[in-house]
Amino acid sequence: MQKILTLIVSDNNLHCKWINTLSYMENCGARKISACEQPQTVQLMQLKHAAEEHRHAYYLKKQLLKFDTENCKTYAANDILASVYTRQYLHQLDIKSSRFIKEIYQLEGEELRYASYLFVTYAIEVRADELYPIYQNVLTELKSKVMVKSIILEEEGHLEEMTAQLEEFDTDWKTKAELILAIEDKLFIEWFEAISKEVLSHDIIS
Repeated sequence: MQKILTLIVSDNNLHCKWINTLSYMENCGARKISACEQPQTVQLMQLKHAAEEHRHAYYLKKQLLKFDTENCKTYAANDILASVYTRQYLHQLDIKSSRFIKEIYQLEGEELRYASYLFVTYAIEVRADELYPIYQNVLTELKSKVMVKSIILEEEGHLEEMTAQLEEFDTDWKTKAELILAIEDKLFIEWFEAISKEVLSHDIIS
């Protein structure tokens, strides 16, 4: 992963697309969290989490101002990396996890959406806890103007919060979470392999 991220950060065009890709995914995650809210009983933590994910999307978009580029103004396919896999990643994680949770807990409606929010968000935070520090290390090594340290700190806090919420939801949550993490891991590998192919192809052409 570090090798590919080094190639990305070393090329301004790729780097802009990578930042925009992360922004898209943060924004998509925030919208999915909001979609899981129970209109009358939504908890403070869920509102906070959605707001912070939206802020991450905005913060990443603002990082693009550090580059002399007119690209990546939108989340259009040509402005993000591995666009098909990027758009499918969270959507597929949501669908596959919800099916599993529905079967295990026998839930429907708002209860299913809330349980899915807990487990899917946990899986995403575990991934963020791995990905962002590796990315920041590359940024530091290459003396990039871009920084994601503030996102790392908030994502660490999110992971602690999700762990606490899952503990309240089910004392045996870790057993189920391992299976959700396995679903996420497969999707992440497919997504990052698609990005790697695109980056290596760009590197050969360049």
